[in-house]
Amino acid sequence: MRRHFLAVAGAAGLLLAATGSPLRAYEYQQIFGQPLAGMEGRPRAVAPPRELVAYNGRYAPGTIIISTRERRLYYVLPGNQAVKYGIGVGRPGFEWSGARRVAMKRQWPSWTPPSQMLRRRPDLPRFMPGGPENPLGARAMYLGGSLYRIHGSNEPQTIGQAVSSGCIRMTNEDVVDLYDRVKVGTRVVVLR
Repeated sequence: MRRHFLAVAGAAGLLLAATGSPLRAYEYQQIFGQPLAGMEGRPRAVAPPRELVAYNGRYAPGTIIISTRERRLYYVLPGNQAVKYGIGVGRPGFEWSGARRVAMKRQWPSWTPPSQMLRRRPDLPRFMPGGPENPLGARAMYLGGSLYRIHGSNEPQTIGQAVSSGCIRMTNEDVVDLYDRVKVGTRVVVLR
């Protein structure tokens, strides 16, 4: 996978601005680090900045490619380019690979832990409404035929690590950027 991606930006990388619909005030505060009341001292993301990179692989523009080994997600653009994001991936025993499609998209999604997760972690709440404390973060893209999602996180310090139950975690800022680019039906290829 690495041989297909070459950074076109300088050493610091080329940050891309988030696009799409305007954010509500509390979303902006949560995503861009201006603390909400009671949120001071919350851990900040240590993920590398997203970058525009060269892409010469076999996947068509509009495809999401996830390299769990690299802990990077690539969104393929026209013109032999891709946007590269840092991600968190499944911990040992929860890794997976294959192809799926984005079946549904949600802003500030609610969260109902699956029964498999509740068996492992009976201390979890049975339901959490969407918002800054929700583990799915600011946006979620549900992968059809699975329990997995590409989603934001209320634990940005976990980006770059293998700690999830198989979902792909992103910073809230990055997941908003990707969400605005992706349509329902987008192909997602997960490589190990």
